[in-house]
Amino acid sequence: MAASPMQTAIPQPPKWQIYLAFAAIYVIWGSTYLGIRFTNESIPPFLMSGMRFVIAGSCLYLYARIVNKAPAPTWPNIKAAAMVGFLLILIGNGGVAYAELTIPSSIAALLIATSPVWFVLLGWLFFGNARPNSKVISGLVLGLAGMVVLIGPGQLTGHALDMLGLGIIVFSTIGWTVGSLYSSVSKTLAPPLIHTALQMLAGGIFLLLMATLRGEVANFHVEQVSLKSWLAFGYLIVFGSLVGFNAYSWLIRVVPPSQASTYAYVNPLVAVILGWLFGGEAITWQMLLAGAFILPGVILILRAKAKNPKPEVVPEEVT
Repeated sequence: MAASPMQTAIPQPPKWQIYLAFAAIYVIWGSTYLGIRFTNESIPPFLMSGMRFVIAGSCLYLYARIVNKAPAPTWPNIKAAAMVGFLLILIGNGGVAYAELTIPSSIAALLIATSPVWFVLLGWLFFGNARPNSKVISGLVLGLAGMVVLIGPGQLTGHALDMLGLGIIVFSTIGWTVGSLYSSVSKTLAPPLIHTALQMLAGGIFLLLMATLRGEVANFHVEQVSLKSWLAFGYLIVFGSLVGFNAYSWLIRVVPPSQASTYAYVNPLVAVILGWLFGGEAITWQMLLAGAFILPGVILILRAKAKNPKPEVVPEEVT
């Protein structure tokens, strides 16, 4: 029998669990940008992402049902998870994986550092969050200035960064934000592990459909995949999905979404350093200057205290 879809106060897990989850998404997700770049060298992006999430989602679902004895999901649980999976995994992760065919991993991470800006704007406009104050507005201006610096005047003459790739990353960031905000207020979520597993399964299926439509499945030859791509693929499944994505999916339900989004200003630092150390990517003055605008901007937004903030709530689990 389904529980009433009333909303309840956020449960308060031990602080060490929250800190550990934040550490996971800060460090691990910063490294996945380079992992995606390595898999893209010999595995098509949508096919890679689809296989990654179907495998990870299947493992997590079996663990939740067999080991944790979690109840089977209801149809409302499945629909809610499919919506979140479409936004977070197909639009968010899939879009980034495709864009990294033409955009360096460090640049992708810096652009995604603007996601707290979208959390503030979309949360206020569509999800009933507090209206942004002067600190938030200042942060928005800094973040947008950083994007202008990152793209640079050279782009106006058709050189430098690929505009389509940049646009896809921005669109993916917005999709990820909407999915996160929806997940934080949905009234039909399954228990955490089941919900996360269903998200990954649904998102992975969407990605495989996209890979099929793009001809990636028909043109894929497993013998052409390099060892480096296989190792990166395994890393993305275990750490990027089973550890990192599960940590984020849990955090979004126990802390305010604006706090969960703080991964966005730590990931770029990790990605830039790893891209320089292991990916042969240059660190330019333009990237450093863009980061000097973007990172303080999002920090300003997240440190701002809203007047009369709306109480943060999460839905009861439907079983």
